[in-house]
Amino acid sequence: MNLKATNNVETNKYQLQIEVTPEEFNKTLDAVFKSESKKLNIPGFRKGKAPRAFVEKYYGEEVFFDAAVDRLYRSIVMEAIDQSKLEVVSIGDFKIDEISKAAGVQCTLTVVTKPEASIEGYKGIEVTREPVVVTEGDINSELERVRERNSRMITVEGRAAENGDIAVIDFDGYVDDKQFDGGQAENYELTLGAGQFIRGFEDQIVGHSTGEDFDVNVTFPEDYHAEELKGKAAVFKIKLHELKTKELPEVDDEFVKDVSEFDTLEEYKKDIEKKLLERREKAADADVENQLIDAVIEKVQAEIPDEMVENEVDEIINAFAQRLQSQGLKLETYLQYTNMTTDDLRAQYKPQADRQVKVRLGLEKIAQLEGIKPTDEECEEELKRLSEAYGMPLENVKGLVNMDMVSADLANQKAVEFVRANAVIKEPEAGEE
Repeated sequence: MNLKATNNVETNKYQLQIEVTPEEFNKTLDAVFKSESKKLNIPGFRKGKAPRAFVEKYYGEEVFFDAAVDRLYRSIVMEAIDQSKLEVVSIGDFKIDEISKAAGVQCTLTVVTKPEASIEGYKGIEVTREPVVVTEGDINSELERVRERNSRMITVEGRAAENGDIAVIDFDGYVDDKQFDGGQAENYELTLGAGQFIRGFEDQIVGHSTGEDFDVNVTFPEDYHAEELKGKAAVFKIKLHELKTKELPEVDDEFVKDVSEFDTLEEYKKDIEKKLLERREKAADADVENQLIDAVIEKVQAEIPDEMVENEVDEIINAFAQRLQSQGLKLETYLQYTNMTTDDLRAQYKPQADRQVKVRLGLEKIAQLEGIKPTDEECEEELKRLSEAYGMPLENVKGLVNMDMVSADLANQKAVEFVRANAVIKEPEAGEE
């Protein structure tokens, strides 16, 4: 295979003029004949036993041309791109210009290349890092969440229903004295005051006691999802079986011993404060990094081909589909559940894809300008991290990953660190505007 010419037809788009020599083409035709002739019937010969000359005379000389080109296509594309030295991001049209045993294959391959990016002003970017504080109220709120997780439900006795209770009810709904679909249930657990049902429904249960039968009168809203119930008055016949409420544990040393490795409430509160601080420090750092990334996006200049963004959308959707699959759900099923089409999903992810492409181009350019490269040791450490993350032997990981991509990702991470190290990070005092 020979690359005869590389023509730049427009920005980031090239046409590669390629020749497959007659020798290479005829060799491939021989291989195709051996595998495909078994399927052909030629009068006067047993199936698959006719000589090639008879087959070509009967069906035409070009009978195996398409199959031969299909067999050659991958090597044509890979060798042409390799010889062109272009950084190809997408493969476009493939066109046969001439094909014969005597001439071989003359063809044209259209490719889209990675754009040349430029960037200035990536040193001295000004960003704000929000002050990190943890108040006594924050600690108490965390304690309340732990109490909630360790609460238990108890039966209410000796009083009427209140907001916050869970009412176990049967209900039977009527509109115009007729039952309607979805208006009946038995032993339904309804949290009073949570607004789960139509406005006014839960309020009319408050004040009633276990064992009572009563009616609840409501009106369906005009924007209700069921057309036949919009704006309709309804009566629900209620049977209140049980009232339950949440019992929260006392927050004391005994509680702390039950929920943690600490012996005293004071020790536990200090640990909560420490963990909240660590969490908020990480969040503040992530926010600074996002501000820097936003600035890089604003500063990078590049004519990004649509194909590059669409490829990124493909990557995002493939990763999303894999996450769904790990949860036992197919992408097609997810789309049905969410009433979305594939085009809807692609449109949803396109802004994210565009951002990721711009970020990558900007960081790669910074790494290039500043001579930022990962060391061999850093690449090895990344492979070990991947090995642990996927629970796979290191040698297997080395055989699967593309080391150029690993190196590029690490270089981009180091470029972010470089931008941060050269940024002006303002840290206002807590409470300062």
